Amino acid sequence: MAGLINFEDEEEVKGYLENLGVEYSFQCYKEKEADGGLPLDLKTAYNCFLKSCEKGGKKSTDACHNAGLLVHDGRGNEDEKPNALLARDYYSKACDAGFAPSCFNLSTIYLQGAPGIAKDMNQALKYSLKACDLGHIWACANASRMYKLGDGVERNDAKAETLKNKAKDLHKEQQIPSRSLTFGE
Repeated sequence: MAGLINFEDEEEVKGYLENLGVEYSFQCYKEKEADGGLPLDLKTAYNCFLKSCEKGGKKSTDACHNAGLLVHDGRGNEDEKPNALLARDYYSKACDAGFAPSCFNLSTIYLQGAPGIAKDMNQALKYSLKACDLGHIWACANASRMYKLGDGVERNDAKAETLKNKAKDLHKEQQIPSRSLTFGE
């Protein structure tokens, strides 16, 4: 079952899924291994994410973010060394498509600096605000703190308070349990 599957070939996908079901069933029920005994292959995952990111489409934003995560900490690279420059490019693509976690990751890269990327508080604020607008709690909190302390931006207590309140509101929204669907409704 190793290798890439051509998901455009219906017969290939059907065979793959049948084999996958058999393998998982055996591993789970006979071998008592919940993970199916499959090895973690992050380099193959990275290559799949990369293809999807470059191709575009519905899931390309998620794929770009995931490719960024894997190269950011080196798990997707052949040399297993973190590559913040490449991660920044993937995060930028996903952030431009409105993916809040990528915008937040960009903000933290610029807040802290990284090999090959200078600390840049203007960029950090820009991406924190964008992620905050997209509903990322920690981005709102970071931007609030930057305004409160005047860290890389002119101090502004009113903006700091507004962003802090937005973070609190987003947190409250996440605490409200979503109504579950009931069969027949």
